[in-house]
Amino acid sequence: MVALQNGSLSQLCSADQLELLDSIDHLRLQGINNYVSLPQIIVCGDQSSGKSSVLEAISGVSFPVKSNLCTRFPTELVLRRAQHIGASVSIVPHESRDESERKALRAFQERLEAIHDLPKVIESAKTAMGITTHGKAFSKDILRVEITGPDQPHLTIVDLPGLIHSETKHQTASDVQLIRDVVQGYMKEPRCIILAVVSAKNDAANQIVLKLAREADSSGNRTLGVITKPDTIVRGSPSEAQYLSLAWNQDVKFRLGWHVLKNMDSDKGNSTLAQRDVEEADFFAQGAWTELPQASLGVKALRGRLSTVLLRQIAAELPGLIQEIETRFTACQDQLVKLGKLRASLNEQRLYMFDLSQAFQTLVKAAVDGTYNDAFFVDAKSPEGYWQRARAVVHNLNGDFSSELLRCGHFRQIEDDDVVLENSSEGSQQSISKAAFIIHIENLMRRTRGRELPGTFNPMVVADLFLEQSKPWDSIAEKHVKQVWSAMNTFLRLVAGHIADFSTSKALEREIFEPAMNDLLKQLRDKTAEFLGPHRAGHPITYNHYFTETLQNARRERLTKTTTAAVRKFFGSDDLSSSRLSGSYNLQTLVSSLVASNEPNMDRYAAQEALDCLDAYYKVALKRFIDDIAVQVIEEKLVAQLHNILSPVSIFKMSDDQISGIAGDSEESKSRREQLNRQLSVLRNGLETCKRFVGMKFAGGVSPSQSGLKDDSEVTPA
Repeated sequence: MVALQNGSLSQLCSADQLELLDSIDHLRLQGINNYVSLPQIIVCGDQSSGKSSVLEAISGVSFPVKSNLCTRFPTELVLRRAQHIGASVSIVPHESRDESERKALRAFQERLEAIHDLPKVIESAKTAMGITTHGKAFSKDILRVEITGPDQPHLTIVDLPGLIHSETKHQTASDVQLIRDVVQGYMKEPRCIILAVVSAKNDAANQIVLKLAREADSSGNRTLGVITKPDTIVRGSPSEAQYLSLAWNQDVKFRLGWHVLKNMDSDKGNSTLAQRDVEEADFFAQGAWTELPQASLGVKALRGRLSTVLLRQIAAELPGLIQEIETRFTACQDQLVKLGKLRASLNEQRLYMFDLSQAFQTLVKAAVDGTYNDAFFVDAKSPEGYWQRARAVVHNLNGDFSSELLRCGHFRQIEDDDVVLENSSEGSQQSISKAAFIIHIENLMRRTRGRELPGTFNPMVVADLFLEQSKPWDSIAEKHVKQVWSAMNTFLRLVAGHIADFSTSKALEREIFEPAMNDLLKQLRDKTAEFLGPHRAGHPITYNHYFTETLQNARRERLTKTTTAAVRKFFGSDDLSSSRLSGSYNLQTLVSSLVASNEPNMDRYAAQEALDCLDAYYKVALKRFIDDIAVQVIEEKLVAQLHNILSPVSIFKMSDDQISGIAGDSEESKSRREQLNRQLSVLRNGLETCKRFVGMKFAGGVSPSQSGLKDDSEVTPA
């Protein structure tokens, strides 16, 4: 049997606290702390600050502490009430360990027959963790010491490795950083009470623990400072004055204040914890320390103080703890829904596929219709939320396609003659003056002359010019189709990830979505080529009145331009709107000027007419092509076909092997389902337990509805 000093431990629990503390510890024993942070006390300090001695004094359990040794790993002391007295030691492997290492460390389970066996067991645990003289100096693994007995409180106290200022021969720079990471990880847990231990042997300003405690708990609400080794200070010295100021909470201020302990002097040989308490009481009964309140001195007062502080922390955190458990409970349920029920038989697997089909079609319809009310649709401002909204994505991509065709769809950019042209690279849009382009048309007309009369042109000239001018349509349309197709692929992956677990969603993508989408891509390209065909091989055809309107407007604009130039020349004024043009004019001369402004070169006139026809037909054909691609290619051949990719009919036609390959339970899925069911059970029990205490009153009038800790001045030791 293990010999324990239960008198000191019992001071940590008053009768009205016991039920709440017992329930919280029961949750921890169930493993809920693997999913949510539970209130606990952590002991932090610089190397050789006396942390382990503080832990020993609080817990009443003697640890193998020597003045020249420091903690090499986090030590979690779990105290819980049980009918029989017992103790056990185990290792909780850190998540950074690989599976084989975790399995080996979990296998370390030692039961203690006597408390003096603890040092030997700890040495064995150090070896199991790989901490040796020539190996690593520290570990992130947790040494878990569980002690049970009828008089034990339910409490968890964690002693963390001492913070190191700089590397030494035995402690490398990586060791220094490793320890800091471990300590900061615990400190940042919002429900941890930080016991920041500082040694009076060193200047408090030089001790790292205070800086880290301030970073993790900037408001100081959950930090209690502990001063150790006050007997090492020379009485009346400036150092004593400094630490007295600290103890009065005047220098580094914590809302929980400060406490002073006199450590057991290990250099005097072995002594009992009772002797330690007597020596501590004698020390604080004399000198400057007598000026401090008794509630801030000695381990007996600290036990009561911690009892009240821990209770207040639990009561204050209970509403937030319930909310966090509920959130994780919901997330766990959602993951189980994705996994579905156990699917051992083919009928179960096919039924699961029908359920997936129903969920798939519901989400696809909502996304395509633009009704984004399902929980699937997350924040639209996030990348994922945007790609989920298929209708918005398609609409925006079609808009970009239209803009790009209007901007870059014509091979030649025809500029006015007075515009300075910029050089363009081979294969890109070419800039050309209107005069130069008309010459280009004249040359083309001479090479393609038929039976047309002078001053007219062969209609096929417009076809040749249009074929050349619309050359960029192919690449722009192909790029647009591929972009929309890729966007829908992304959308389908998001849908699959939402309706099914990871392995099933990947199987859906691999076995169903990818083949179907590849087939749709081929159809999209074929349909695009079908709409490009008439523009590439046929002659210009349109019955759209917009063509004649545009052609007439072009001719009117050209006629207006030449007539205006002639009139301005005749009147000798650029301001034709003036009603006071002086002098008399020969109207016959005006008529002659207007006639002379017409193009005398019949070929040039025909080329200008052909250019007007090209411009008018290009605009009509462009609008038609944009709508054809958006409606009959993107909408009909892609968007409207998405819901058929995973339809009940397609599932009915699947072979048994294909159904099993997609919906069959993998070993990973089975393991994950078991893990989630265990987690769900723990979280459900935790939720029920925590809700029992909402609205209840505890010692000092503390209620779980309170949202924060009171000042230390309001804390009365139990």
